Amino acid sequence: MPDIIKLLPDSIANKIAAGEVVQRPASVVKELLENSLDAGSSQITLIVKEAGKTLIQVVDNGSGMTGTDARMCFERHATSKIEAAEDLFRLKTMGFRGEAMASIAAVAQVELKTRRHEDELGTLVLIDGAEFKETHPISTPAGTSITVKNLFYNIPARRNFLKSNPIELRHILEEFQRIALSRPEITFRLFQNDLETYHLPATNLSQRIVGLFGDAYRAEMAVCKEENDYVRINGLLGTPETAKKTRGEQYLYANQRFIKHGYLHHAIVQAYQHLLGPEMHPFYVLFLEIDPSRIDVNVHPTKTEVKFDDERGLYALVQSAIKRALNENQMLPAIDFERDVNFFDRMQGNMPEERRVLSRAWANAETGSSSVDKAMVWPFKKEHIPAGWEKAYTSSETENAIPQASIGDKQELFQQRESQERNTFQVHDRYIITQIRSGVVIIDQHLAHQRVLYEKFLGLLEKRFTASQQFLFPQTIELNAADFELIMEMEQELRHLGFVFSHFGKNTIVVNGIPSDLSLRPGHEKDIFEGLIEQYKTQQQQLKVNKKDALARSLAKKAALKPGSRLSVAEMNSLIDQLFACQSPQFAPGGQPTVRTISLDQLSAFFEKKSTDGI
Repeated sequence: MPDIIKLLPDSIANKIAAGEVVQRPASVVKELLENSLDAGSSQITLIVKEAGKTLIQVVDNGSGMTGTDARMCFERHATSKIEAAEDLFRLKTMGFRGEAMASIAAVAQVELKTRRHEDELGTLVLIDGAEFKETHPISTPAGTSITVKNLFYNIPARRNFLKSNPIELRHILEEFQRIALSRPEITFRLFQNDLETYHLPATNLSQRIVGLFGDAYRAEMAVCKEENDYVRINGLLGTPETAKKTRGEQYLYANQRFIKHGYLHHAIVQAYQHLLGPEMHPFYVLFLEIDPSRIDVNVHPTKTEVKFDDERGLYALVQSAIKRALNENQMLPAIDFERDVNFFDRMQGNMPEERRVLSRAWANAETGSSSVDKAMVWPFKKEHIPAGWEKAYTSSETENAIPQASIGDKQELFQQRESQERNTFQVHDRYIITQIRSGVVIIDQHLAHQRVLYEKFLGLLEKRFTASQQFLFPQTIELNAADFELIMEMEQELRHLGFVFSHFGKNTIVVNGIPSDLSLRPGHEKDIFEGLIEQYKTQQQQLKVNKKDALARSLAKKAALKPGSRLSVAEMNSLIDQLFACQSPQFAPGGQPTVRTISLDQLSAFFEKKSTDGI
């Protein structure tokens, strides 16, 4: 039997390697911009056409290359950054693996022009799908210009997997912003389809933030600076007013390399714990300077995931630095050291002994650990009780006291409810309880409303028409470039849902109307758009659903009644009727159950006397 294992040809091996490094046009942008940084450039220009599918060009005024280096840079594992294995733990440059240029050249048509400042002539290199076509001297400005055309032209299957132009452009903008933020002392320009999107002159970090994200970020930010033997921390922290419902404006760098590190992100968010509302995300640009030997950047081909040798210690240091910066900028609430915070002990100390005993009895009756009637043990006025004091005695064992019964057929439940007198009431402004012939039904109003809105919005997207609530005064909303492109990608679907808006200059839209079914307080239009964008990103990333489904889910979750909303009896009955009219009333769009039933037998079981020996 002949041997079956063979060495792959270089052309195939390069295409396989390209699958790890070059995932989409934004991957090419990242690698080329990082090479320009490593070349010591002070001016870098990025030009893209058709979201990078047709053209990606990066022009810099860096050190340039000799003719030999210009050809060698396209060989696999060719790099000027490392010579020995130990160098991997002393890295301070962006690129070092020696795979990027070879991988890019394997799946595109590449033109390289480069010249060193001390040379009179430069070098031209033309490559077509990893095959060298031409190399000769050329007159060209000092620095390097590299052009990547027709990405994945020789791998049609990979090209077909690319997303729409707005999505791919959004990824390119994200990479550009990350790199431009990391080096504010460098001039950056970005052109897309021959239009200048960004012109960022060399400046400081705060001005670079304004240049990238707009004048809304011109407000004062907290300066964060901390230094010790392990790490040097510096950067800018957004005020609570700059926090958004959308993720993505959180920038963390290790040795000027953008990184994604969920553990350290958690440390930063926890420092904002008492400043932000639920589901809000702070804006920050934070730089960590650490000994390269204490960080491993070679754990992933994209080099955005890193490991630190002491992540627990770094977590504490980062969180402490953030809290100190927020406190120094008077963002954290001050502690009143004159105030007696032991309010419960003080209350108990002033109580007669009889009332202290009765308060314990009240708590026992509340948790079911005593048979004493609360009406018998609480003879004094309720206004004397501190709000929420009973929670101090609540037993965690009682949280799941009500068994979860599966819901029957929706027709049966609907018919049972129709045959009963409508006894409906609300519990803690969160749950609706209604009577049916076989027992009671408990409905989560937030999840139930999500299901109702989801099916309604999905129907509107199919019909492509709905009524809009017009504004008397149009509202202007400024978005960052990536979110603006996402809105443009969803433009038709948003109009089908009832949003009426128009473009108004760079990354700005004017909203003239919203869906008539959407309850929105005036002045909160930006909040609804930001929440919609965030939910849309989450739906597509986690659930991998199509655009219409993701948009319907996103808007339903954003627009649904929130827990704590007080409803009238008529509103509760209307919501229940709409829920049971849905195709799948049992579950919210996210899969959570909307309804639980408790049968009469289960209710009776709660009160059955248990036989106990000796009693």
